Amino acid sequence: MSSNAKGPFRADHVGSLLRPAGLLDARLQRLRKNITAERLREIEDAGIRDVVKLQEDAGLEGITDGELRRDYWHLDFLTQIGGVEFEEGHNPLKWHREDGVELEWVPPEVKIQARLTRPHAIQLKDFEFLKAATTHTAKVCIPSPSMMIVQGGEKIIDRKVYPEPDKFFSDLSAAYAAEVADLAKAGCKYLQLDDTFLAFLCDDKIGAAMGRNSEDTQKMARLSARLINDAIKDRPKDMAVTIHLCRGNYQSSWLSEGGYDPIAEILLGEINVDGYFLEYDDDRSGDFKPLRFLPKGKKVVLGLVSSKYAELEAKDTLKRRIDEAAKSVPLDQLGISPQCGFGSTAEGNVISVDGERKKLELCVAVARDVWGGVTK
Repeated sequence: MSSNAKGPFRADHVGSLLRPAGLLDARLQRLRKNITAERLREIEDAGIRDVVKLQEDAGLEGITDGELRRDYWHLDFLTQIGGVEFEEGHNPLKWHREDGVELEWVPPEVKIQARLTRPHAIQLKDFEFLKAATTHTAKVCIPSPSMMIVQGGEKIIDRKVYPEPDKFFSDLSAAYAAEVADLAKAGCKYLQLDDTFLAFLCDDKIGAAMGRNSEDTQKMARLSARLINDAIKDRPKDMAVTIHLCRGNYQSSWLSEGGYDPIAEILLGEINVDGYFLEYDDDRSGDFKPLRFLPKGKKVVLGLVSSKYAELEAKDTLKRRIDEAAKSVPLDQLGISPQCGFGSTAEGNVISVDGERKKLELCVAVARDVWGGVTK
């Protein structure tokens, strides 16, 4: 039976972990219909038990399934919402890596062909397995409802289906609310919403390319706040909900940049979550000054440790950065984590399992030093 302790914790992590080679091969074999869906799930189960042990041995309190059942951190979830279709994309995205390598990925395009529904529970069965596999707090990570509109805004909506976009947004939040309700009934105490949409709003270059001005940015941030708030408004008091902002994480590369200043007041003050996972592993994320808008009672987990490369950050450097952040928000409202997951897609980042483990252990060690041995 898992713990009832709620997150976010002093030492935490974003969620996804590297897939074992055997699991990647099994997924390929399933695609070729060489093994059954039941056999693939058995292999996934074994991999999840291993990553649960990895997290527990590292000293973490919040335990995920590493997203080992997914190919993509968001699409595997979104495609299970009724009325949604994904078509072949036509707009390649340029991804950048610290070593100068540039990657290109063409994301599928979202099309809304019918009224949104939730024909079945999406994450429930996976959560129930995870909850039974750990004695710690089982954490569920799903894409934010904002991710449904990140690729095209209102353009993705068939106006024959939704003459008024407002009804589309209401149906989207309702589908999420049903998912949250089922997870809560099953005992989920810790839910994370992953969101690149809000992070992209912080990038002036992307904004300029889209013809977006500051007023548009505020409007879109408030739309995201509405979607999230409506989705989680009926959650029980013993369920903690956090949101993670990501600037892209694909095979150790990134997509956007920019500090949180353009959306900080809305992000921290108007979105009714309990905590935030914010990337702060390099200069692309800006400074800590936007954290001054964080209300009492909420927490920010600082993503100071990079999941993109194996080199370990110095503990003293991480502690100094936490001290710097504490000038803008009380230390008691802070935590530390990697800036993103290690495997947002099945390919994973350019880091080994041993490197992944050391990064998680580093977060726990720093948290114990900073907060007097306490990681909860």
